[in-house]
Amino acid sequence: MAGDLPDYYFRIRENGAAVFRVDTENRQRRIEMDQIAVVNVKNGEIKPQGDRKLSAGDMATIRDWLEARRALLARRDVDDILRAVDHLNLTTQWAQSKATDAQLEDVTDALLLAMHDLRSVLVRKKSERVLASQGDKAAGGS
Repeated sequence: MAGDLPDYYFRIRENGAAVFRVDTENRQRRIEMDQIAVVNVKNGEIKPQGDRKLSAGDMATIRDWLEARRALLARRDVDDILRAVDHLNLTTQWAQSKATDAQLEDVTDALLLAMHDLRSVLVRKKSERVLASQGDKAAGGS
């Protein structure tokens, strides 16, 4: 098993990960993990653990992980939104076919406010994108 292990292990945390170097080359043949750094996914900060100096290889591996992690989280964000669209469709079906008057009374105001807020943001963002693309075309066409 030791031969199949990666050189680094990333323990996921709230805003990033704790980075460990994996060592299987010891006399006891046990897996040892030595924490070498902490990574913040949001701001890209990499903090060496204690007085440790990270090698160029350490930094390259951590940066590669950081890039892959950010891409994964971005894909998850989009997937979560697409699931929300599915859930809105299921909610519509529920409201139309199954919901009682009392249930609708409990959820209608909250749903209407949330949908109004979402619609306002989406319309504003769409307008900004359209105006920006028209500005790009005008700048390129002049």
